[in-house]
Amino acid sequence: MTRLTLLCCLIVFATATAATAQTQLLRFPDIHDSQVVFCYAGNLWTCPAAGGLATRLTTHPGQELFPKFSPDGQSIAFTGQYDGDEQVYVIPATGGEPKQLTFYPARGPLKPRGGYDNQVYGWTPDGTKILFR
Repeated sequence: MTRLTLLCCLIVFATATAATAQTQLLRFPDIHDSQVVFCYAGNLWTCPAAGGLATRLTTHPGQELFPKFSPDGQSIAFTGQYDGDEQVYVIPATGGEPKQLTFYPARGPLKPRGGYDNQVYGWTPDGTKILFR
């Protein structure tokens, strides 16, 4: 009886560990109407807010962070971490080639403050400017 109980416990533990290993962190979600944009595995993805199949928007070997929909939902601004620095980019909400909007050097005259530079916070209500720090 003890061996059977131990075997059952091991099977349950192994199954739970395997299920946990498959779970990934979906980060920095933003929603516009019925669409959600989020970061997963360093790329941007969109999916219906009600659930369903996710569509990958970016494939760069760098990392994309902090996506924000424009007020009209046609564009997504984000922080791209490529070549050792972070810059602000914009991409059509349907995917395509990201367009770099900022060109700040990776190392500035001030000491690093910690955290990400050029972190996208959102858009102005009219959608003409992107707010970032």
